[in-house]
Amino acid sequence: MDKIRNEQIRGTVKVEQFGDKAREARLRWFGHVLRRNSGDIGQRMLEMELLGRRRRGRPQRRFMDVVKVDMEMVGVKAEEAVDRARWRQMICCGKEITLLMQTLNTLSTPEEKLAGLCKKYAELLEENRNTQKQMRALQKKQTQLIQEKDHLRNEHSKAILARSKLESLCRELQRHNRTLKEDGVQRARQEEEKRKEVTSHFQVTLNDIQAQMEQHNERNASLRQENMELAEKLKKLIEQYELREEHIDKVFKHKDLQQQLVDAKLHQAQALLKDSEDRHQKEKEFLLKEAAESQRMYELMKQQEVHLKQQLSLYTEKFEEFQNTLSKSNEVFTTFKQEMEKMTKKIKKLEKETTMYRSRWESSNKALLEMAEEKTLRDKELESLQVKVQRLEKLCRALQIERNELSKKVQGLSKPEDDGQGVDSGGATEAESQQPAIDSEEGSPAHRNSPEPETAPTTCAQACHCGPELEAEAQREVCSGQD
Repeated sequence: MDKIRNEQIRGTVKVEQFGDKAREARLRWFGHVLRRNSGDIGQRMLEMELLGRRRRGRPQRRFMDVVKVDMEMVGVKAEEAVDRARWRQMICCGKEITLLMQTLNTLSTPEEKLAGLCKKYAELLEENRNTQKQMRALQKKQTQLIQEKDHLRNEHSKAILARSKLESLCRELQRHNRTLKEDGVQRARQEEEKRKEVTSHFQVTLNDIQAQMEQHNERNASLRQENMELAEKLKKLIEQYELREEHIDKVFKHKDLQQQLVDAKLHQAQALLKDSEDRHQKEKEFLLKEAAESQRMYELMKQQEVHLKQQLSLYTEKFEEFQNTLSKSNEVFTTFKQEMEKMTKKIKKLEKETTMYRSRWESSNKALLEMAEEKTLRDKELESLQVKVQRLEKLCRALQIERNELSKKVQGLSKPEDDGQGVDSGGATEAESQQPAIDSEEGSPAHRNSPEPETAPTTCAQACHCGPELEAEAQREVCSGQD
């Protein structure tokens, strides 16, 4: 067999010795410690020397002793450790040099050593060429990657814009979802509270039923026969309940018809009240207040009617639940009997309330009829008063005409100044002659039929000095009466 040394095998395989790898690691760590700050604990430990005497014999090798030997072998100094990249390169190159030197030392003749060096040089040239080719390929790849990078940047900017738009839309959607979630949570809480209330009520009722079942376990045998009889009674009660519902529906229909009549009467009363608003405002306000009170009573009655219907629906649901529980177990019948008694009491109360509301409604109808009758009477009184006013206006006109004539006569008599006595005697005779005419007019049928003779206007005397002013006032009164 061929005897091949380990150094040749390592050179072909490009594997180093363990000592070389350890040397590289030591030097790398040594450079790392030297590059630290001056006050670092690693540097102080390298420079530290222990006090005291050593033992007998050869002293043990220290870390710095080994590092100095490694630096001498590689050809490196401690000051060069400042530059990290150069320190690493020198360590690795020193390693290759040592390998080369070891391989050359194995060769005996210088020709073989020169051939080995040429071979090594050729290998390094091929490696250099390969690295250059790889460099070119990598540069091409780099240009392609730069172009792709620019393209990706453009796409990234577009994607960022789209992302911003999408983020705005997502925020709006999130807000909408939050509002919807809050509404859903609130509704769920409300439903949960309602469910808890129902479950608590159901649990309480179940507890009551269980307590009653425990109390009435001994009476079950005797109550079974009664259950059959009570079932027949229940059928009869159901029939009576249905008849009563039909009767209530008829009563409601009758109430609706009566309400329609009341509405029609109210419309008529309002139409009549609109005619006399200007003259009888106080009466109108009173009637409107009473109509509003009756309307309010009607609305209250309607609300109570709705409430009664709801109670009836609740009672029907309770009755159905009770019938189902009766089919399941005969033991719960005692509780149902108590509830039926309560229901009958409530129905009696409701009937009393309906009678009471019916009486109130009838009283309101009577009050409305009385109001309508009072209004007709007052309309008649108004018509009679209008007739009286017209008669009084006619009488005033006649009196004013007589007064004007008398004033004209008085003015005609006051003109001649020489015949003063004759004028006075003549005026007296004329006044005496005109007095019976006035008396006769006062005794006319218009004067007799007037309801207020005390308020009729009287004629002035002949010697009165208020003639023209009274005439103007009389004309104003006549114009106002005609209007």
